[in-house]
Amino acid sequence: MKVHEYQAKEILRRHNANVPFGKIVESANEWEKAYNEVVQKSPVVVVKAQIHAGGRGKGGGVKVTKTKEDAKAAIDKILGMQLVTPQTGPEGKKVLKVYLEQGLEIAKEYYLSILLDRSLRKTIIMASTEGGMDIEEVAHSTPEKIIKIPVDPGIGIQAAQIRELAFALQIPAEAQKSFFNLVSAIYTAYIKEDAALLEINPLILTKQNEIIAGDCKLDLDENAMFRHADNLALRDITEEDPYEVKAKEFDLNYVKLDGNIGCMVNGAGLAMATMDIVKLAGAEPANFLDVGGGANPVTVENGFRLILSDPNVKGIFVNIFGGIVRCDRVANGVIEAAKKVNIHVPVVVRLKGTNAEEGKRILNESGLNIVGVEGLRDAADKIVSLIKK
Repeated sequence: MKVHEYQAKEILRRHNANVPFGKIVESANEWEKAYNEVVQKSPVVVVKAQIHAGGRGKGGGVKVTKTKEDAKAAIDKILGMQLVTPQTGPEGKKVLKVYLEQGLEIAKEYYLSILLDRSLRKTIIMASTEGGMDIEEVAHSTPEKIIKIPVDPGIGIQAAQIRELAFALQIPAEAQKSFFNLVSAIYTAYIKEDAALLEINPLILTKQNEIIAGDCKLDLDENAMFRHADNLALRDITEEDPYEVKAKEFDLNYVKLDGNIGCMVNGAGLAMATMDIVKLAGAEPANFLDVGGGANPVTVENGFRLILSDPNVKGIFVNIFGGIVRCDRVANGVIEAAKKVNIHVPVVVRLKGTNAEEGKRILNESGLNIVGVEGLRDAADKIVSLIKK
């Protein structure tokens, strides 16, 4: 689960990390009160768009202001804008919140992140002396400037590893205590909050030799949310794909894609294979949709509703392996769902497993616009031929 920068910094504060003072603004009439609080910390106020995407500065979503009038103009421009960054795609994202933050006297910018390296089965700390907006280019063109330090999850980060980082980044001696405190704090936050990614870019060295988290991107592991009810409240569904939000309400595993064949499958591996066979047959999958091993009339009905809400869908391919659930029960579920949902596109159903032949017979005798097919490739070819007609 992604959170906004201002929310991520609130989480860092819980763990005593050094972050700039800031206030969130969600409507035009809130800006002055927030500005007056921030300007007491610094005459320079940074106005930052809050969206779940990086590259905001390149898209005009971050403005440094030195007067109240400049701050007001920046807020008016950013709040409500459709912000396009390298990470949003050409459609961009609408900015519904801006964050006003105290300006800092920056001496040097670094990059620092903590994430899981699955190949090493360890947490890894990545850092670079080249922090800022072009860190992606640094990673691509000069990967030798990226420092990587693995951390054993059994013992956690060690003082020697933080000193190694400080030496590699050439942190001034006067700032090393501040650096040690910040790295310790953000590592604690990463572990205790069950994060999947914690990225600080830029990590700032001020002219006063303080190390401060100038920005923070934080992704939280949704599988651990049962331990963090307070973090669950940070979810912003306006930043999420509306189809995927609806899928979560139905307890379905769904990812929207750009194709024209809606796929409804039980099991993630079979879903991936189904999408591959659709492409081989000459079409494109419109989604990944796993209805789970115990597919029933309710999940099938909700799956149909979700797939049909995508206007790009021209046909539906239902691919069910009857292991946990019998195929005849799935067939009856498909028919029951089809009678409740206005299915205006052809549907091909491939059933394999327990009572597959009975399930196919039930579908073909239903009188509905549903075709039961046995083979996987045959089913893919059939749905593609139907949409072409």
